[in-house]
Amino acid sequence: MAVLASCFALSDAATADTFTIGIVPQFEPIKLAEIWSPILRELEEETGHTFEMVGSPRISEFEDGFIAGDFDFAYMNPYHFLVARKAQGYDALVRDGARELFGVLVVAKDSGIENVADLEGKTIAFPSPNALGAALLMRADLDRIHGLEYKQEYVSTHSSTYLNVALGQMDAGGGVMATLNRAEPQVRDRLRIIYETTRVPPHPFVAHQRIAPDVAEAVQTAFLKIADTTEGQELLARIPMRQAIAATSAEYDGLYALNLQNYWVD
Repeated sequence: MAVLASCFALSDAATADTFTIGIVPQFEPIKLAEIWSPILRELEEETGHTFEMVGSPRISEFEDGFIAGDFDFAYMNPYHFLVARKAQGYDALVRDGARELFGVLVVAKDSGIENVADLEGKTIAFPSPNALGAALLMRADLDRIHGLEYKQEYVSTHSSTYLNVALGQMDAGGGVMATLNRAEPQVRDRLRIIYETTRVPPHPFVAHQRIAPDVAEAVQTAFLKIADTTEGQELLARIPMRQAIAATSAEYDGLYALNLQNYWVD
């Protein structure tokens, strides 16, 4: 049975039948466990392997984990994937074929802020510096397109970003549509979007290069099989992954052209 664990990957995952999975912490740990535990149970049933979910309280800790190769499998944002592939040879297996990833800039619904220019000198919350849509794409646009001068605050998760803006603690916040749609209604209903970034392919589910090809293929096949059932579609939609399709690493090469490396924070 999948568990939320604080351990790291086994030293020889290619020959073991227990594998660790790292999940980018867009939400609080309890919520992530509620979303992913039933999915991991389905993967276990389909593949015969055991999967343990590795807890990363903050996105920065998740980044340290995949850069060090601590995860056998992982679900990460597209720019994370570029870094992970270069550092550890991770390979894309599955992604959502029904949507694209883009950043949204939200403000309190009752604020007087109507456009990006109104945020000059204001404070903008972000989950973390390297959250792709919420921070990397957003900060690049605010800088390159709008020339905006503002104060940055990093609040660990997308949920915290939305809550801080809804409560008036921050003037605006960067997020993505997927997490905004999953925000608590009492928070989401107090927000409105004033800006959207460039769109890119969504988060991939990836495998470390040490994973045997037959194991990686079995996991990919299991994901797609789960997505073929109504119950499985409901489980994957909570990630959110509305239409699971096979992914290739080459699909993410277009992100290099965005030149986001100047906004990445080690």
